[in-house]
Amino acid sequence: MSYHPIAVIPEPEKVNVNPRFPGKVSLSEHTAILADSRLEKVALFLQSALRPATGWSFPIRSGCEKAPPVGSRHIHLVLDEELATLKDEGYRLSVSWTEIRISAPADTGLFYGIQTLLQLLPPAVYGPGPRLDVTWALPCVEIEDRPRFAWRGAMLDSVRYFYPVAFIRKFIDALALHKLNVLHWHLTDDQGWRVEIRKYPRLTEVASRRPESQPGHVSPETKGDGTPHQGYYTQEEIRELVAYAAERNITIVPEIEMPGHAQAALAAYPEYGCTEEAPQVSTAWGVHHYLYHPGDETYAFLTDILDEIMELFPSPFIHIGGDEAVKTQWNECAEIQALREGLCLKDSHELQSYFIGRIGKYLSSHGRRLIGWDEIIEGGLPEDASVMSWRGTSGAVAAAKAGHDVVMAPTQYTYLDFYQSAEVEDEPIALGYYLPLEKVYSFDPALPGVLGEEEARHVLGVQGQLWAEFLPSTSLLEYMAFPRLSALAEIAWTPAGQCHFADFVHRLKKHLRRLDVLDIRYRPID
Repeated sequence: MSYHPIAVIPEPEKVNVNPRFPGKVSLSEHTAILADSRLEKVALFLQSALRPATGWSFPIRSGCEKAPPVGSRHIHLVLDEELATLKDEGYRLSVSWTEIRISAPADTGLFYGIQTLLQLLPPAVYGPGPRLDVTWALPCVEIEDRPRFAWRGAMLDSVRYFYPVAFIRKFIDALALHKLNVLHWHLTDDQGWRVEIRKYPRLTEVASRRPESQPGHVSPETKGDGTPHQGYYTQEEIRELVAYAAERNITIVPEIEMPGHAQAALAAYPEYGCTEEAPQVSTAWGVHHYLYHPGDETYAFLTDILDEIMELFPSPFIHIGGDEAVKTQWNECAEIQALREGLCLKDSHELQSYFIGRIGKYLSSHGRRLIGWDEIIEGGLPEDASVMSWRGTSGAVAAAKAGHDVVMAPTQYTYLDFYQSAEVEDEPIALGYYLPLEKVYSFDPALPGVLGEEEARHVLGVQGQLWAEFLPSTSLLEYMAFPRLSALAEIAWTPAGQCHFADFVHRLKKHLRRLDVLDIRYRPID
């Protein structure tokens, strides 16, 4: 097959080599950015992206100012209402001998046009500089582009191992490079609590620390590593990261787990659990049995926490987990069973549905939307809830058919903590399953042939998961994330009919040079 001549990832919807202006054009020290005052933020982003490697100033000028010298080829950013059919994230990029023009109906589209423009330049554009040995040339092309899905995400688990703020920024930059727009941030679990809640200081004083970690898979012989682990993000750090992500058109969706995965929180505040026992913050991986008590006091505790979370994260969605809530403690507690019977609920699955529904109503009253893992379907899906389907796709199908929005996150296609090679002895320790690059790329989130056209409209998009039980370092996390996250970005953005793995790999080989410059320590492709 003939490969695509433009090595952009994700592949744009329409690319034509400009027949009127063949060849390449170069930027120079005279190149300016033309943009009116409404586009100051996106123009400043472009300027900051181009300056370090080139060493040139790229002054920002309004369209009415004197044009740059002939032959200097300015970069023109234009809001164009006639491109409304591309919607907010779409753009048009035209590179000719006389002008480089990015036009879009909204700032967001201009930002994504800039991401494509940067990929048309030599990979050195992503590095420090100045690089005087590089010719800053790009091909003459006409590109019209828009995303296939609205939710193009990556989930980062900062609970099992705490990652520093500087790395979170780097990860956000990597998502923006790939036109991913959601960072689902897993902040609470049995092994730690990573977000400062001022009303409940013990969540960081106690729940953010554990005496050691489990270094490998669970077995009778497994011993802890003997190394204490701790860390949490202050509210000020979170505000800065939320703003940093927003500048790159990325929404951070926080996850606060309930009613299960609550052991760390209950180590700090055992009064909101089902027993009088105060557990320790867990030092082992796997499914635990500690649940929040479903009574009024616990709801007050959790809604207090959610108040602070909503103040920190403007995301329209708040993720509440809902997965792997083993009901043993609920079933064995006479008080909780009496509460269930008083609510006329059949079993503990319906009690969980009641619990999630009550939290969902609270979020809805504050203008937010509840999203949870597909276990929230059990016992009846709460009104207005959205589902993130991880146990295959059946949960997404059931939810979409019932009129609920869904995000596709099935283990067999999107769990990036799985092994990347069948030769596991040559790979870092992973969860235990095998997910090669090609399989990630083969997934179609719309589930053609399974969902009807109207049902498929409820598929918001797709997300890759980076659970961190076996990712104690940022280098390991990057190794597991890339290039599989590059593949996921393409199936999230590019029309399904244009996704061809051989062509993707051809472009990926060039794309990896960009990751090299960014010091992203990816797994080399075979």
